[in-house]
Amino acid sequence: MHIRLKKEIIQQKLSKIQNIVEKKGIMPVLNHFLLETDTNRGYILATDLETAVKQPLEMEVLSSGKACINARKFYEIVKELEEEIEIQLLDNWILIKSGRTNYKLATLNPDEFPVWPKIGDSTKLNLSRDFLLTAIEKTIYAAGEADARYVLNSLLFHIKDGNDFRVVGTDGHRLAVFKAKLDGIEALEEKKVILSKKSLNELKKFLIDADSVIFNIGKTHVMFEIDGIIFLTRMIEGNYPDYEVVIPKHNDKVAIFDKRLMISSLRRVSVLSKENQNAVKMDFSEDLVILSASDPEIGEAKDELTIDYQSSPIQIGFNAKYLMEAFSEISSDRGKITMSEPDRAVYITDADGSEQFKYECIVMPLRL
Repeated sequence: MHIRLKKEIIQQKLSKIQNIVEKKGIMPVLNHFLLETDTNRGYILATDLETAVKQPLEMEVLSSGKACINARKFYEIVKELEEEIEIQLLDNWILIKSGRTNYKLATLNPDEFPVWPKIGDSTKLNLSRDFLLTAIEKTIYAAGEADARYVLNSLLFHIKDGNDFRVVGTDGHRLAVFKAKLDGIEALEEKKVILSKKSLNELKKFLIDADSVIFNIGKTHVMFEIDGIIFLTRMIEGNYPDYEVVIPKHNDKVAIFDKRLMISSLRRVSVLSKENQNAVKMDFSEDLVILSASDPEIGEAKDELTIDYQSSPIQIGFNAKYLMEAFSEISSDRGKITMSEPDRAVYITDADGSEQFKYECIVMPLRL
């Protein structure tokens, strides 16, 4: 293999796979990426066995071949090089030349690199970049981080009633739902797909620069086709919680508030909340909410905010971080929160809804 290419092009491609390749592990090959070329094109492939990404790479191919290269070390080298880079494979080494700088880097046998999974027959959805990115961003914050119930560290993609598209995230304490209709498609059979939070955070990096996305749902994997890039990830096995039964249907206390002012007030007050729970108390009364927090060893804080509230008074406690994250994903300037009792789940959504989608969030209160 002997190629020439631009630094800017390969550096950008390498930056997007750094969190996919394993930093440590029992399989050294997973610390590497596969660089493969033929007569007029090339691509790089990286995987952690759950997620795999294949990116086309513009280059001048002097002779074709493939090499298995350490992803982190090669990326560090590329960042230090000049604009024009020449790479040549010689036995088990690649020779890297740029200007008067030369490197020699060991490689692994490319035949050891994991085989690209076959997705087989699949259901295809053509989605806009904004649609898919919005669906993920509105829900991924509510997914778990390292929960022993592994499905909670994931998002559920649920297609029901022919063209009803939903994405759901929950960690057991809060739940976020994105709902939208898929226009211009034939009615689909119901599908539930669970994808890991880690893989979707990596997918977002590729969606940022995309125009459109083809979402392919297979039996064990899903594949996203993004402007020539192939992003494939394994479905998570397990039963996702029944999110529809936890959405409150009869909350009778309704508050409408300015999203920006409410988030600012929560941020100010939570400075003096106990760190382990980040607890904030909210006292709702006519057209007013009083937010307060205290730590017996440090002090206390209180703030008042004018809102639209005409229901009976209620005092309720929350994890301030959960509320701020839920409110941040409200698309309009005003949010709506509905409540019933101090120990019952509250419902959060946009006060001025979007025509394109609906965002809902459920948050469990804290005991005061």
